[in-house]
Amino acid sequence: MLSGAFLLMLPISTKTGEWTGFTDALFTAVSASSVTGLVLYDTASRWSWFGQLVILALIQIGGMGVVTMTTILTKIIGRKIGLQARTTLQEAVSAPNLGELMKYTRFICIGTVIFEAAGAVLMSPVFIEEYGVIKGLWVSVFTSISAFCNAGFDLNGAHGPFSSMVPYVDNPVIVLTLVFLILTGGLGFLTWMDIRRYGFKFRKYSTQSKIIIVLEVILVVVPMVYLWFGEYTDLPCGQRFLASLFQSVTPRTAGFNTTDYNDFSGTGSVLTVILMLIGGAPGSTAGGMKITTVAVLFFTMLSYFQHEKSPAVFRRRITNEAVSGAVAVFMLDFLITMFGAMAIARIENLPFIKTIFESASAVATVGLTMGITPTLCTASKYILIFLMYTGRVGGLTLVFAAITRKATGNRQFPSDNIAVG
Repeated sequence: MLSGAFLLMLPISTKTGEWTGFTDALFTAVSASSVTGLVLYDTASRWSWFGQLVILALIQIGGMGVVTMTTILTKIIGRKIGLQARTTLQEAVSAPNLGELMKYTRFICIGTVIFEAAGAVLMSPVFIEEYGVIKGLWVSVFTSISAFCNAGFDLNGAHGPFSSMVPYVDNPVIVLTLVFLILTGGLGFLTWMDIRRYGFKFRKYSTQSKIIIVLEVILVVVPMVYLWFGEYTDLPCGQRFLASLFQSVTPRTAGFNTTDYNDFSGTGSVLTVILMLIGGAPGSTAGGMKITTVAVLFFTMLSYFQHEKSPAVFRRRITNEAVSGAVAVFMLDFLITMFGAMAIARIENLPFIKTIFESASAVATVGLTMGITPTLCTASKYILIFLMYTGRVGGLTLVFAAITRKATGNRQFPSDNIAVG
């Protein structure tokens, strides 16, 4: 993040040849490396080819993960990876076991290249026709990588600053390709490995992959139905379908938009905030508290209602450790989002719905906004920088790094019953 900020400060990074202030450069670098997509300047209008290349490199590293990229580079130069490094990598990419770790890492690398290349090829005819061959290819590659990594940066400033994908709301090639890239990037490589290994034999998938696939379908279809009947009733049928589909997918940490979120009702805005906070799958390019976290909380609630000893899904018991982790992640993300939103609302004197939208977008590394990002003062920018950094690194990671675990041995405190609900 700091390296990217220093590079973006240089005059070579801007089209006008001017220096960029440290705060603005840091904000952009953090947004790119955390694959968020919140921007203070229109990417196409502000940054030169060099600046755009720096942003794209940060997006790619952030999307694949710093640990994954470091491992790949280590293997390229021929150095061996020790047990401790392998354990760290296993946690970073959510690999099932150490034995298949390097195979899994190669699968991530090859899969990323294939999906991003496919996206660029599919979108290139549209962008080449509009921008010419050289720039059209660059826009295609940039957009494809940004979409697969769920970053939300775009180069469509020629249509107007901060236009995102609004000019292509009725273009099925662009919309459907972006939906494909966002979903594949946010599905998680462990799920894709199950799909590759077992094909359409769903029962053989891991429990985690089953949860992810089922919830992905639900979290696309249900919001899409609401948007169709609740927000886009005045659009033509084809455009209405594309807009509803895209806006049900993109809040899951992608950051692109084909319509203006300021036109949404309060219900639509709150629904978008919820989708942003849920995010994608663990071990994917997406952020948020993750689909599996929400699933664990939901099935824990059901098991409590049914007076069961422990929650279960697909005939598999969910461990107490998973339940405790899900509760911790949910509460931490919720508190950080709320406090960030309240702080920005107080500093900027803005409506809370706009600041909670901005705060959730930063914590979940989404990048969607109601247009307030470029107008924020320095204090609010640093709040968002902290939220984006926390969202990408993980709130629990920061907590574990700051708090030393106490060795309690076999000691346990006496139990006591506390009434809840």
